[in-house]
Amino acid sequence: MTSSSTISRSTSSRDGKAKEPCLRVIPLGGLHEIGKNTCVFEYGDDIMMVDAGLAFPSDGMHGVNVVMPDTSYLRENQKRIRGMIVTHGHEDHIGGIPHHLKHFNIPVIYGPRLAMSMLQGKMEEAGVTDRTTIQTVSPRDVVKVGQHFSVEFIRNTHSMADSFSLAITTPVGSVIFTGDFKFDHTPVDGENFDMARLAHHGEQGVLCLFSDSTNAEVPGFCPPERSVFPALDRHISQADGRVIITTFASSIHRVSMILELALKNGRKVGLLGRSMLNVIAKARELGYMRAPDDLFVPIKQIRDMPDRETLLLMTGSQGEPLAALSRISRGEHQHVQVKNSDTIIFSASPIPGNTISVVNTIDRLMMLGAKVVYGKGEGIHVSGHGFQEDHKLMLALTKPKFFVPVHGEHRMLICHSKTAQSMGVASENILILDNGDVVQLSADSISKGDSVKAGIELLDASRNGIVDARVLKERQQLAEDGVVTVLAAISTDGVMVAPPRVNLRGVVTAADPRKMSIWTEREISWVLENRWKQFSRQTDGKTPEVDWMGLQREVEVGLGRRMRRELQVEPLLLCLVQPAPGGTPAYKGMADAEPEDRSVTRNRGDRDLASNGRRTPAAAPVKVAAAVSATSTTKKVADQANVKTQSEPESAEVPSGRTRRRRSAAA
Repeated sequence: MTSSSTISRSTSSRDGKAKEPCLRVIPLGGLHEIGKNTCVFEYGDDIMMVDAGLAFPSDGMHGVNVVMPDTSYLRENQKRIRGMIVTHGHEDHIGGIPHHLKHFNIPVIYGPRLAMSMLQGKMEEAGVTDRTTIQTVSPRDVVKVGQHFSVEFIRNTHSMADSFSLAITTPVGSVIFTGDFKFDHTPVDGENFDMARLAHHGEQGVLCLFSDSTNAEVPGFCPPERSVFPALDRHISQADGRVIITTFASSIHRVSMILELALKNGRKVGLLGRSMLNVIAKARELGYMRAPDDLFVPIKQIRDMPDRETLLLMTGSQGEPLAALSRISRGEHQHVQVKNSDTIIFSASPIPGNTISVVNTIDRLMMLGAKVVYGKGEGIHVSGHGFQEDHKLMLALTKPKFFVPVHGEHRMLICHSKTAQSMGVASENILILDNGDVVQLSADSISKGDSVKAGIELLDASRNGIVDARVLKERQQLAEDGVVTVLAAISTDGVMVAPPRVNLRGVVTAADPRKMSIWTEREISWVLENRWKQFSRQTDGKTPEVDWMGLQREVEVGLGRRMRRELQVEPLLLCLVQPAPGGTPAYKGMADAEPEDRSVTRNRGDRDLASNGRRTPAAAPVKVAAAVSATSTTKKVADQANVKTQSEPESAEVPSGRTRRRRSAAA
């Protein structure tokens, strides 16, 4: 790991002679994954960021709303950040910018008009508009970032309008950063890929190509966006009732075609979903989408129109639980209910990880009687990322000396590297990276440097609270095996003064609850008999100082082992130790009523403690959450013969998480 304090601004040879500084390129996101594309270019004292996206959580990330890259490296080096370049406006390229601006300033952000308009709204919502300056660019514009970077914006074609590739001029040579792209020769908006500028830079000499790898496994050319027009036209024109279409709100070209077809077939359009409303408003305002005002009808009024004259355009193509179509499929939408005569079109393919949510949504819609059109065979969706022949064309135009595949999962990167080799790039001139790896480029070499810290940051629904790894593990444990809470009253003399109270929530077990109490009591008794001196320290005749946290952790370890061995479950264990005054009469336990089966008793020796009171490595770690009563006071013992605790055990508050795909809670 290379910290900011030890980063060398220049390389040194083995004989100690300094070399010229090299260009360092550091992807912090977008490798071995789909999403959160974030890349850092660094030369001397200058740092330039390219994109800063987000990703969506997997099913196991309970309560997580979005996934961000770990930007510790940028926070440590924020004084060197000179600016940011944005390639286009998809969430996986701009969605993280407002979050990052809460932690460090970015002097200036350059990007296309549509992306910058969308970003402006996100920044206003997050309250960070004062942390940067936004500058819009046009095709072939050149901007200077810091002292060492000059960036030309080259128009490309993608599923989103106003998208660019980048030609970055550095002291060591020219670098092409493709961004997301495909070669669409009949773009919906008439904005053609500027292949002439790519060829120009290729003739001048491209040191390194960083290229989008998303569809590197798919042979052929990616079909043009316009190719879905006939299939959409057929389904809309043949529908007898309402047409409901869901697609990505940011797919401006697709939405433009749908509006064109609605006008052609005499249907009024109702819009559902916040992002759909916002993106269409921005696109129409900037001229990227043309449609008459009277084509749109408020959703409250469109309900009163004939079904044959209605088209509803909405979010929910990925089965997001709170998206418009998902709520409609569950019968929870205020204004729209599914009818038997409805034709529902999914003009999008599931993002990896969303397939189950999408399929469940389709099933619910079909069970309500609607006709649902989906799948590759219907010809209603094409990708915005190039296939293998698109990649070959990019390599042929730019003719790079070195090649680094980016933006894709590992198998995609490998496949893309093989394509590059087939186009004449030497295998030793290709690097396969992971997030945090450092590419070191000079005029005649490419190599990996020392990695920087990289990883993920998990944000809750507020996009402010960070869900750390410990919390995530506890939530996963709650969802899988439930929670066990234990309340124990222990005197400062090391005596159990009341029977422990055990509560199970979400734990599936055939064990007798009374047996669970006996196990717990035995565990506490054993710890008090054999480990108490290591947790208690006498101080000049005063009340002993007790390490209550260490005591309860020791109980949790033993109880966790017992449950794993005998019940094959591993719930979250929450032990609450309530101190009682010294001299309190001991509780005569019920554990003696049932002799312990020595055949299943753990080996006490494997959890012996070192002299410092810590567990030895032989004691297997147990996933636990520890809490000690905040107050050291407890009730007086009212009845010497029948000792009871005043406070009942608290019911376990189990965090419930809402992901973009499902609601998960442990009661």
